[in-house]
Amino acid sequence: MFFMAVLQIRKFPDPVLRRKALPVEEINGNLQHLIEDMIETMHDAPGIGLAAPQVGVSKRLIVVDVSHKEDHPLIVLLNPEIIDAEGKIDSEEGCLSIPGYVTTIRRSERVFVRGLDREGRPVEIEAAGLLARALQHEIDHLNGILFIDRMSPIKREFFKKRYLRKTRV
Repeated sequence: MFFMAVLQIRKFPDPVLRRKALPVEEINGNLQHLIEDMIETMHDAPGIGLAAPQVGVSKRLIVVDVSHKEDHPLIVLLNPEIIDAEGKIDSEEGCLSIPGYVTTIRRSERVFVRGLDREGRPVEIEAAGLLARALQHEIDHLNGILFIDRMSPIKREFFKKRYLRKTRV
C-alpha cells in the first residue's frame, strides 16, 4: 500500500520545465508510487493533467483526469506520443506551472495518442474536446514546451515581462 503525497509543482521559469524528459524504461514500485503521488498532486492543485517534469522528474509520464467534465476515466500514460492530429480549435488554457494565467491557445481538435499504461501494456487513445487538449498540453511538457510557447511572439514577451515582474514581488 502506498502513502500518497502532494508533491511540489515546479513553476515557470524553473529549468526542469524546459528539458526534454527521458523515456520510462523500468516499471517498478518507485514508478507506481510516483504515479500515485502525481494523481494526488493533480487533484489537490486542482488540475486536469500533470506531467512528471512539473514535479521535477524528467520522465515521460503523464496523468490526465477530465472525468468531472467529460465521460473519460483517469488516464496514466508512459512514453506517450501523438501519432496523428486533425483540425484546429482555439480555446482557453492554463497550466499548474504558470498559476493564475489563462489565455487562448490553438491546438488540434482531435488527436490519436499511443503509449503504455501504468503496467506497461500498449494503449491507444483517440480523443477530442477537453481530453485532446489536455493530452496535447501534457505531452508538450514532456518535450520542454509550455503553453505560452504556442502564443504569438509579441503576446509571449508581454506575458513574460508581466508574469516575472508579478512573481518577483
